[in-house]
Amino acid sequence: MNTTAQADTLSPTVHLLDDDEAVRDSLGLLIGTVGLRVQAWSEPQAFLAQFDRDGIGAIVLDVRMPGISGLSVLDTLMEQGVDQPVIMLTGHGTVDMCRRAFKAGAAEFLEKPVNDEALLEALQNAVRQHVRSRQRHEADRAARERYAQLSEREREVLGLIVEGLTNKEIGRALGLSPRTVETHRANLFAKLQAPSLAQLIRHYAALVDAEDSSGGAA
Repeated sequence: MNTTAQADTLSPTVHLLDDDEAVRDSLGLLIGTVGLRVQAWSEPQAFLAQFDRDGIGAIVLDVRMPGISGLSVLDTLMEQGVDQPVIMLTGHGTVDMCRRAFKAGAAEFLEKPVNDEALLEALQNAVRQHVRSRQRHEADRAARERYAQLSEREREVLGLIVEGLTNKEIGRALGLSPRTVETHRANLFAKLQAPSLAQLIRHYAALVDAEDSSGGAA
């Protein structure tokens, strides 16, 4: 599973959805010139049923298609929590259509005939954004898993560290000896894989605040 994820990150896929075969062929060739893989789709229903939601990449989506409009496809993607950036294309753009697309979650809105440089720049920015988003999501998930491994006492110590208390102050607050506080501190730094106090606060302060606001629920 990890190998697949790494491969997808190194070679992202652009899903190209347009009912015009000539457009799919020409845009597919263009996108391939910057090293992005392209998977072309002619039917919105098939795309929604089959495309890889776990992959890294972006979606290029024509607004006007028979059956389901591009805006309806965009709405469905957002409702399903798909995180791949969507670039909308249209040959009959209006201000209202553009506004609707951005309001629905589109990353970019371009008119046909599409300027090659504009499309490639938008795609490369979208893919970089998606890679960073997935990396942040993975880091957050790993942080939550490590935080869950802490004992109740270690969480108390962490909360006071995040508040800026010294070991001596933490000891007084919890009724612990300085040596015991130091042991808890060392253990939680090791469990959380935090190389410094700054990193500890950066990655775990939000989790501490969330637990405090929820009344201490793990």
